[in-house]
Amino acid sequence: MTEPSLAVWLERLETLHPVAIELGLERVRTVAARLQLLPVAVPVITVAGTNGKGSTVAVLEALVADAGLVAGVYTSPHLQFFNERIRVAGTNVDDSSLCDALAQIDAARGEISLSYFEFATLAALLVFRSRGVDITVLEVGLGGRLDAVNIVDPTVAVITSIALDHQAWLGDSLDAIAREKAGILRASAPAVIADSSPTAGLYAAVSAAGARAVWLNEDFGFEEQSGDRWQGYLQTADGDRRQLPSIASSGLLPANICAALQALELLGLPASDKALARVVPTLQLRGRRQQLRVGDIDYVLDVAHNPAAVNKLGEFLSAKPCKGKTISLFSAMADKDISGMIKAAGDHFEAWFVADQPTNPRAATAADIATALRQNGQQMISVSKNLRQALARARSVMAVGDRLVVFGSFFTVAAVLSSLDKQAHGYDQ
Repeated sequence: MTEPSLAVWLERLETLHPVAIELGLERVRTVAARLQLLPVAVPVITVAGTNGKGSTVAVLEALVADAGLVAGVYTSPHLQFFNERIRVAGTNVDDSSLCDALAQIDAARGEISLSYFEFATLAALLVFRSRGVDITVLEVGLGGRLDAVNIVDPTVAVITSIALDHQAWLGDSLDAIAREKAGILRASAPAVIADSSPTAGLYAAVSAAGARAVWLNEDFGFEEQSGDRWQGYLQTADGDRRQLPSIASSGLLPANICAALQALELLGLPASDKALARVVPTLQLRGRRQQLRVGDIDYVLDVAHNPAAVNKLGEFLSAKPCKGKTISLFSAMADKDISGMIKAAGDHFEAWFVADQPTNPRAATAADIATALRQNGQQMISVSKNLRQALARARSVMAVGDRLVVFGSFFTVAAVLSSLDKQAHGYDQ
């Protein structure tokens, strides 16, 4: 009998559980115990937050590899391929290993129903154990307290910036969301808090967890320098201050880079100044202020999907102006704060190209987005029936020196990346 392919497994996982998202740890912890996955035998860095998690994880992964160690890294969601979620030594795990892990989970769960994300989390832990990784880095998918990742006790916990997002699940205030994020903290593990504007609720949640915390702009942080550079500082494991060398800016925010560096300090694996100069300036994460040139057109692709993230994208665009005009290709999920994102974008774009996503039931319609744009004073708007058409229309009005900024959701960026990949290889003319 032929074993199921990864595509068949993933299609099955999407229908096994009655709801797409069900927060809670009892079911996934029970199956993890049956698989003898806990406790994890190697150091664990868990990263939660609203924005900046992926960038922080990317820095951790790169510097751990530079130190000659093998990192097992779990992230979500993926952009183009499920395998992106589970990486060992910087390489996406192969289909066969994933199918084997999913089969083990399916056999162990018995009568217990698991969600897609819970299957993925357990698969990551199984793969990392089988590969004998030196360090595990886990990115929280949603919230923290009740996210499946939280069955694992971290050695160091990181909370990046917190903003309003997923309010239906996490609460409708920053304090409520902060309490959910702080659910990853343990009294036995140091915590890195990389939110630049922490609320009273976040301070209270960290205090209640009993974690020894270091705070952005208090214990660690950075200062901008001239010439598109910045210089950071960290708190060492002994409580002293370490001054970092001046570092050239990349597509990743210094706050997220510093959060990763601070976590490594507290883990007892500080990155050397030479490693920072060698690794950090070259880091670019797919879909996070990712800069590409395909043909004669410059692109910036960013998965920003809430006002706070769009505001950071705007700061990046201002810091790196182009010679010509900047236009946007924008599509977002219907449950997001679309008007807030448009307001946050301000006057950065001279035109907006919006599109329907016919195969994505969560996506807002192009007509609704266009209405929101007009309500926020935007007039240069092109409406397309799909993202492929929107991309073609945007490219048709662009000249050398112009740039196209693609943002609004992981789905939007993934679709455009796929199209650009095909174009770069001559398959999408």
